[in-house]
Amino acid sequence: MNLNILVVVDMQNGVFATPRFDRPGTTARINALIAAADRTIFICHEEGGMQPGTDAWQLLPELQVPPDALRVNKTACDGFWQTDLAATLQALDAREFVICGCATDYCVDTTLKAGNSRGYAITVASDAHTTADRTWATAAQLIGQHNEVWAGLTMPGNPIRVETSDAIIRRWGTGR
Repeated sequence: MNLNILVVVDMQNGVFATPRFDRPGTTARINALIAAADRTIFICHEEGGMQPGTDAWQLLPELQVPPDALRVNKTACDGFWQTDLAATLQALDAREFVICGCATDYCVDTTLKAGNSRGYAITVASDAHTTADRTWATAAQLIGQHNEVWAGLTMPGNPIRVETSDAIIRRWGTGR
């Protein structure tokens, strides 16, 4: 049986010390995905004051964390680099997952591309990732651009899917 796996990247207090685009909407859609997923893996950044156990390291209080949720700590933008993410996915017999979280243009992007190059079939929840405004582009522009780029990345035999949270939840509900 294929589990519906959700990977939630860096939705932590310390990350959101910098204002992020549409925090209420993004967290509401992530909560809907969490409720529909069979298993949720939270990737948590740990460095620069965001050490395990600190308030900055904790997940956002509005997230609905299931009791069986798994956590993977990382120190780089890549959620696979020197972490237990691949082993965690292997233990769940997962070759595919949905990704969401923060920051679109850093940790979500890097983890997505690293996972795709490792052969994982990945779907991006197009409306459940966020970032901050940058010098040359707004957060909304970055989110839109990354959704477009991810949908067009060339990985023969393993294209990245980009779907809304509602579409993912419907697909999970039908078992496809």
